[in-house]
Amino acid sequence: MAPPPSPRPEAGSARLGASSPAAGSAGMRGRLLRAWREGVKAARGAAGRAGTSASPPWRVLFFGTDRFAVTALRALEAVREPSEDSLVSRLEVVTLPSRQPGDLPVRSCARELQLPVHEWPHTGPVGQFDVGVVASFGRLLSEDLILQFPYGVLNVHPSHLPRWRGPAPIFHTVLHGDKVTGVTIMEIRPKRFDVGPIIKQEEFPVPPHCTAKELEVMLSKKGANMLISVLKNLPESLKNKREQPKEGVTFAPKITIAKSCIIWEEQTAAQIIQLHRAIGSVFPLQTLWKGTTVKLRDFVEVDNIPGFADQILDDSGAVPGSLLYHRASQTLIARCKEGWVGIKTVILKKQLTAVDFYNGYMHTWFQQNSRTVHEECRFQTLKLSTAKKTPKKKEILAQDIKQ
Repeated sequence: MAPPPSPRPEAGSARLGASSPAAGSAGMRGRLLRAWREGVKAARGAAGRAGTSASPPWRVLFFGTDRFAVTALRALEAVREPSEDSLVSRLEVVTLPSRQPGDLPVRSCARELQLPVHEWPHTGPVGQFDVGVVASFGRLLSEDLILQFPYGVLNVHPSHLPRWRGPAPIFHTVLHGDKVTGVTIMEIRPKRFDVGPIIKQEEFPVPPHCTAKELEVMLSKKGANMLISVLKNLPESLKNKREQPKEGVTFAPKITIAKSCIIWEEQTAAQIIQLHRAIGSVFPLQTLWKGTTVKLRDFVEVDNIPGFADQILDDSGAVPGSLLYHRASQTLIARCKEGWVGIKTVILKKQLTAVDFYNGYMHTWFQQNSRTVHEECRFQTLKLSTAKKTPKKKEILAQDIKQ
């Protein structure tokens, strides 16, 4: 079978006439795309003449970093020779240098599986692989590198592209309350993230109350299964690829610790719960208590607190951040821009239950009436200027949580 066809150039967002000031740049872009197409043709033709296989098993170079990527890597290892249904004859791994005390999940997994590991920007022997696979790698691949693979480079992306292009699609899916997401197997193109043609795509309903960490596990399994399905008939899959729609494009930028600061005056109870589900496993939400930064965990919706809905509150003096204690459920209750939110755990020097925090810091205000708001008993918004700067290692790399 002949090598797969070259990628089609992406259409511009608008047609530019010869008289347009941007016509020159459009012409340059067109020439670059034509050069890219011809380069792919030449590279794949040469690879075909050099004996590139037209059917499995494939020689695969895998690029990844995090837990999401590990699931895809393990799926590739499971179908590597000498397995009965072998799809992979050779498997090597490229990952990033680790800037954290612990190792990157993909590097640890590769060592466990005794796979050769290359540290970016080194990518191993040139011209020794049929196809590249990317999952949560967070680096753009150059045109020269992509052209080394006769069947190109596939990307396992945990969103229904073109929605949530970028490094943190799962976080943004949960943060924005999407009811449906998906996984896309797409073809990598140089210079821009997540814009290549779609090879395989499936929708996935987001379970109610799901956290980003839970959704990551679900989508990683789905993505791994879809990747294996594509590799079973790779030439045909590439032949049937399609360009991404121009409509519905959204971006999922990297999440940093600054996002974890609760803005009591601007965020509703529902928005704070959603923020906790999206980033709480990586960055616990933060606020100020008497000038000291505290972290909050284990948020609950007040509708789910037994007996709270029937409790009559004297909240005439409540301002965003005001605190009460619900004794029956042993829950702190904080006033938001709209509504109240429950909190079970506070980290102030050490981790405290709501009971511990109430007994140690709140009870003197509520000895007479536990349902009356006190002006001094409140959380305050942690301003960005007072938030501690976070090393780059704490930023979320392309998840690409994709945690």
